[in-house]
Amino acid sequence: MENNGKIYSISGPVVISTDLDGKMFDVVKVGELGLIGEIIKIIGNKYTIQVYEDTSGLKPGEPVTSTGKPLSVELGPGLLKSIYDGIQRPLDIIRSETGDFIIRGATAPPLNESKEWEFKPSLNEGDDVKYGYIIGTVQETDLIVNKIMFPYNVSGKIKSIKSGKFKISDTVCIVKGNDKDYEIKLKQIWPVREARRVFLKFAPEIPLITGQRVIDSFFPVAKGGTVAVPGPFGSGKTVIQHQLSKWSDADITVYVGCGERGNEMTEILTTFPELLDPKSGKPLMEKTILIANTSNMPVAAREASIYTGVTVAEYYRDMGYDVALMADSTSRWAEALREISGRLEEMPGEEGYPAYLGRRISEFYERAGRAQIIPEDDRVGSITLIGAVSPPGGDLSDPVVQNTLRVTRVFWALDASLASRRHFPSINWLNSYSLYLDSLSSWFKNNVNKDWLDVHSLMMGILQKESELQEIVQLVGYDSLPEKQKNILDIAQIIREDFLQQNAFDDIDTYCSMKKQYEMLMIIKTLNDNQEKAIDAGRKVSQTTTLPVRSKISRMKEVNEEDFDKFYNNIIKEINDEYNSIIEGVENV
Repeated sequence: MENNGKIYSISGPVVISTDLDGKMFDVVKVGELGLIGEIIKIIGNKYTIQVYEDTSGLKPGEPVTSTGKPLSVELGPGLLKSIYDGIQRPLDIIRSETGDFIIRGATAPPLNESKEWEFKPSLNEGDDVKYGYIIGTVQETDLIVNKIMFPYNVSGKIKSIKSGKFKISDTVCIVKGNDKDYEIKLKQIWPVREARRVFLKFAPEIPLITGQRVIDSFFPVAKGGTVAVPGPFGSGKTVIQHQLSKWSDADITVYVGCGERGNEMTEILTTFPELLDPKSGKPLMEKTILIANTSNMPVAAREASIYTGVTVAEYYRDMGYDVALMADSTSRWAEALREISGRLEEMPGEEGYPAYLGRRISEFYERAGRAQIIPEDDRVGSITLIGAVSPPGGDLSDPVVQNTLRVTRVFWALDASLASRRHFPSINWLNSYSLYLDSLSSWFKNNVNKDWLDVHSLMMGILQKESELQEIVQLVGYDSLPEKQKNILDIAQIIREDFLQQNAFDDIDTYCSMKKQYEMLMIIKTLNDNQEKAIDAGRKVSQTTTLPVRSKISRMKEVNEEDFDKFYNNIIKEINDEYNSIIEGVENV
């Protein structure tokens, strides 16, 4: 049912309409062009609408039409490999129709309405069904099977179910409910501001393996976890998100470019389709959905893009997949909230952001988690939310950063000074933290090694002591330090340069398995233990740095995964032999 009103006033993306028979969060079409908007405030007969397109040229008196439905996304086969804007308009299709610049009011179906999909039913006539049941499957891409699920608020007995080729709007199943028959199609529609239901959420006990040593070994994130990645311009946020998209063991990646610069988003849109999934050799886009909402696009659509992304992620989580959602960057989303709030003349909070900024951020991150979808099925899926934050000038006291840190449990602090020294990933090991370490420790003990937590603690302790000693060195000089403290500086340098530093563009070093990471740390631990023994026996650190085994350690990240076991056994033996010989040499003197 469509209800007509007319424009009363216009202020940027905020339009006030009168005589509109609509309710909160209904989608409306504004003006002669039918610009898409959403009702965000109602006072008496005045309806405040945030418009997701450029409002220049609109004038009072133009018609406003309510659709009577909330802002929603279409979910079904065809989402993967797609590139959307913030309100799920397919950018590649609109570009083919309108050219490089989107004409205002341009729309296109989010999913391909004419493509036929091979549907294979997994239930039979007469079966009882309800919300969340999988009624059949469609091979969406070579990598991902789309599991067609029963929609919310529908239950009953299957009256008929078909197999064969269908379009997404075709009926594949008819269900006899209590009061009427329901037609089930390949696609379903879900309002973006409403989280999809799950039966049970689990504690975060399984890590998301990324292949990045500084993340997996020092600051791991759980599947279903939340991460804040704040950092100034040029500190490597985008490269980290590239690496996570390519190498993490998530089944599906949703990348939301929210308010980023056009050239940065262009780089992602051109490089992602060329990347290959290392595990299957297929294009990475076969398990990726891109949502592009650049800084020159209408500001209100930024706010919607975050919700569009997380709703799509929930859809695949409900099928039992592990989904990683990259939001780059939530600062731009918060700026959109601030602009809309200012136009609504709301009372500003800290630095002009609306007073409800913290609530909106927490509502977004609360949609992460690892969950069992329905009680009748042991299907488990997860959404890991990784939010990049771009505070002005890298200021971590920014309200967006502080509110994000309050609700996320992992903090990867990107450091511009590390990036300028060409140390990548430029995650500062002193400022970063992971609150998942305790809950993940049993997984690491069972799947990597029972000593993993002890080795982790030793390495972090050495790096902490190094930072304290750096201040002393500046005061008294390196030569004045006792040999034990010189050893800490020596081992810390090896950890930084030979373990934490990782080359994303090197075929071998770009990914490091957990087994190799543990063995690399054990090599450094063995070196540290032997060096401490040598110092106790009277040797100086300067006499051990020239040992032949040291140059082999500096090249350990260049060794292939399949050759690393042999390399590990050989180098442990060499370390013990070389240090034993110099210790015996001292004792015999």
